[in-house]
Amino acid sequence: MPRVMTAAGSAIGAEAAATVADNGGNAVDAALAAVIVSMCTEPGIIAPAAGAFVTVWEPGEEPVTIDGYCEMPGRADPGRIGSGRTEVFMTYGGGMHTNIGYSSVATPGAFAAFDVASTRYGAVPWAEVFGPAVHYTRTGFPLPGVTARYWEHSHEVIFGWHPDSHALVHHADGSIRAQGEILAIPDLADSLELIAKNGAAEFYTGELGRAIADEVHEHGGILSRTDMEQYRAEARNPIRVGLGDWDIATNPVPAIGGAALAALLLLMGERGMDGWSPAEINRLVDAQRAVFTYRAARLEDSAGDLPAAVAELLDAARMGNSGRLMASGSTTHVSAVDSEGRACSITASAGYGSGVLVPGTGIWLNNSLGELELHPDGFHGLTPGTRLMSNMAPTIARKADGEVLAIGSAGADRITTAIAESLLNHMWLDMDLVEAVAHPRVHAEVFEGEPTVAYEQHLPVETNGPVRHFAEKSMYFGGVQAAAWSPEAGLVGTADPRRSGESAAGGPG
Repeated sequence: MPRVMTAAGSAIGAEAAATVADNGGNAVDAALAAVIVSMCTEPGIIAPAAGAFVTVWEPGEEPVTIDGYCEMPGRADPGRIGSGRTEVFMTYGGGMHTNIGYSSVATPGAFAAFDVASTRYGAVPWAEVFGPAVHYTRTGFPLPGVTARYWEHSHEVIFGWHPDSHALVHHADGSIRAQGEILAIPDLADSLELIAKNGAAEFYTGELGRAIADEVHEHGGILSRTDMEQYRAEARNPIRVGLGDWDIATNPVPAIGGAALAALLLLMGERGMDGWSPAEINRLVDAQRAVFTYRAARLEDSAGDLPAAVAELLDAARMGNSGRLMASGSTTHVSAVDSEGRACSITASAGYGSGVLVPGTGIWLNNSLGELELHPDGFHGLTPGTRLMSNMAPTIARKADGEVLAIGSAGADRITTAIAESLLNHMWLDMDLVEAVAHPRVHAEVFEGEPTVAYEQHLPVETNGPVRHFAEKSMYFGGVQAAAWSPEAGLVGTADPRRSGESAAGGPG
């Protein structure tokens, strides 16, 4: 039975992983337990009806990414596609628009991916990984700070219109629940127990699956029983890149986050980074702008040949040709490794939330069809059955000396830069894992129509263009969770100080 280190987005998520490891679980079991707890106890930031990617790398085997991301529904009623659009504005992130309501709900895939991962790689029964989430949702959990901060912006516009949703987010007098308050969701505990007992099929074709589909369909949405019944998680070969002595595996197409991460690392070249000098920051910003420009022009065009576009991106990045590239939402993450050299990296997203809470189930639904930045073809612009676009990039890296590292991040389009900068810090600048994740970050973006450099704290940014300076570390720059194991150093884990996560060890010892 191995020792396990897990880094999760919350303290109770990390504790859940340690508990499962103490009961015989490996890195995969621990990561699954932690992410299910996060999905159920970080409302608004994530939800049970989410999509997820699970990257697993067993020692001596090839890595695998299990694609359980959300899918375009609409098989049963194609005539409804394009209808029911409800766009809202909220002040979150400096101000943003998103689509909510029943028509924004995509077919969720997280539990299907978790089932595949548990069956193939887990060491304890499927029901075992649900125990902590059942406990916390039934007895109550402290409302995390990230949820309280998000609800300040979204409690009315997203979670206020639906009666069941409003009742969980607010007190009887209409005031919003605050950080640290104990919130229990007994209906959700009952739903989790059904999934634990009957398997993931319960969520798609059982009582729960029918309740979810019928709630959406009866209120004008396009998700139906047919969509739930036909959903399948897919095992895919990750994108592989080399960085110095490291072999890195990350999320492949149809997601675009892994391709952007791989390209950014390749563009930094064999020399990596020499430090955080003004010149090196400018080189990193230029690489980010090249990758993001290409991503917007080529990868976000779902009508194009995405595999060919990714191949061109990586080919240009390997040659350090940033000029060639320029020419052309809410998440949670868990990382776990164990003392047998096994690693698991899971990123899940439910968008910004649809506001729909399925009555009697405690299950909040995603608004993955409503994220404007991930739908360049417009609202409901995809063919039913198509996987949605994603920035998520759960990543695992190995060295020849046996060290293995699981890493990933929340943070929409900042996922790529948060992971890349943490890896460069650790792999090239010899920072330990804690320092590498905590180090101030820089992100090239377009803000109010202008190319802008956003950066934290005292980074020596020197540019002639506009900047956005964050005096403190900010959750805007992602939420990296990283865990590593090596024969020499043993287990190490760290949770991003920008969020309220923690790391925890479990297993014998």
